[in-house]
Amino acid sequence: MSKPERTAAILVAAGRGLRAGAGGPKQYRTIGGQTVIHRALEAFSTHPDVFAVQPVVNPDDAAVFREAVAGLRHQPPTNGGATRQESVRAGLEALAAEKPDIVLIHDAARPFVTEGVISRAIAAAGRTGAAIPVAPVTDTIKVTNEAGDVEATPDRARLRIAQTPQAFRFDVILEAHRRAAREGRNDFTDDAAIAEWAGLTVATFEGDPANMKLTTPEDFVREEARLASLLGDIRTGTGYDVHAFGEGDHVMICGVRVPHTKGFLAHSDGDVGLHALVDAILGALADGDIGSHFPPSDAKWKGASSDQFLKYAVERVTQRGGRVANLEVTMICERPKIGPLRDTMRARIAEISGVDISRVAVKATTSERLGFTGREEGIAATASATIRLPWSV
Repeated sequence: MSKPERTAAILVAAGRGLRAGAGGPKQYRTIGGQTVIHRALEAFSTHPDVFAVQPVVNPDDAAVFREAVAGLRHQPPTNGGATRQESVRAGLEALAAEKPDIVLIHDAARPFVTEGVISRAIAAAGRTGAAIPVAPVTDTIKVTNEAGDVEATPDRARLRIAQTPQAFRFDVILEAHRRAAREGRNDFTDDAAIAEWAGLTVATFEGDPANMKLTTPEDFVREEARLASLLGDIRTGTGYDVHAFGEGDHVMICGVRVPHTKGFLAHSDGDVGLHALVDAILGALADGDIGSHFPPSDAKWKGASSDQFLKYAVERVTQRGGRVANLEVTMICERPKIGPLRDTMRARIAEISGVDISRVAVKATTSERLGFTGREEGIAATASATIRLPWSV
């Protein structure tokens, strides 16, 4: 029985994405509630036949990269070069010590690559040594001269749109890149072109129309709309929490430390706002409540910061292919006053949950001096969460 071939992947993420408009490098922008690079890297890091994923990043993006892909399996990132070609060679050199048999080279700006495309890439490289995913051209293509006049109409039946991941025998594509560098060739637009120049026959395999590269602002708008149309299972959950006051000099409310004459009597930090939001999200998922996931009988949650509970609840949504559409919490108390801190609390909830602040609402009311909140014995909170899931869930 032959030994299974070892497959590694390179994720090229060092570009600046200027054509995508304002907002920073496009690979770190969000689409469908997740960063572009997180979606792209996750596809490879979770694939059972990919043993290593080598990110290639701009050194100026080191911190934002770590935050964007937190929790995903990957090699230590290596710094990219001035061109895509230089960045790919840097990734290949970084992987050389791992001695992969096959390497997949993928653009981080293609966040919708599927497990099926990756599997086909691995199989094609094993058969042919060099292969790329392609999609058919559906529009008529014209060749024009410098004046913009049509010179030719190529047969679209023979035209294909090249995608990534492009797949190669590792030692062969590494030597092709090294040779191109030695000879001063730095003008190739993809790795298949380098392979062709080096004399390799590049095969093709079936790509995926959804595996498109995000390039312009219009691409982001279109894909956001497409993703929203797929998340048609809209659900709403509600939550409620209450904590009594005890000794202390502050309370935690919606992730914000608020000075007060008392503190909360609670197993964790007692953040009633975040606790209510967690229950609302879990309720929308029909996935129990905060107590079933973080039981107060468990000593490890003693004094725990509640931001981790909210992050966990949001992750339960994204793990099912969904996204949080809206979060709303209402605080019920006489004091402390919530109004002056409302926007600070909204910003903190948005930061913890990864939801845009325009989708977060914080409100406050009193109970007109009635009941335990009116007597300032504690604080209550109600919350609602709207989430969107794929219909298949």
